[in-house]
Formats: sequence, structure tokens, C-alpha cells
Amino acid sequence: MELALREAKARLSELVAAAQNGERVVITKYGEPAVELVRCHHHGGIDFDKLETARERLGISGDRERWPDEFNDPESSRRVLGVDDQ
Repeated sequence: MELALREAKARLSELVAAAQNGERVVITKYGEPAVELVRCHHHGGIDFDKLETARERLGISGDRERWPDEFNDPESSRRVLGVDDQ
């Protein structure tokens, strides 16, 4: 759905409902797209159950990412960040 700012002002409630239902709502100004209404997701973070399901479906098991021990050295981290005690 795409409409001019003037019309959007008069139909704001309808446009918000449409965006909440996943519809693309673009508001134009002087004939050019100016903004797009999108629904807000306040779920933040990681859904670990969905992640595990996807990992199983893809045949991924375990944590294959192993960092060398020197990456777990606080002294090295301070040097890299430039905050080492001089």
C-alpha cells in the first residue's frame, strides 16, 4: 500500500493496523517514498528453542568454534584495547 502524506494522516489507524498485519505501507511526500511503516517486534534476543530446531534440521551438532587459549587472556585483551597498565 502506498499513499500520500495527506491521505495517510486521515487514515493513520487503518495504516497502523495494516502494518501490524505485515502489509507494506509506504507514505510518499511530493510523490516520492518518504517513510515505510513496519510492525515493531519487542521480542529481542535469541530464541534458543528455534535455534536448536534449525541446527538439528541442518545436521549441525556441538560447538565447532574453538578459540585459541591466547584469546582468553585478559592481559592480551587490555593490550589490544590500549588500556594496559604502563
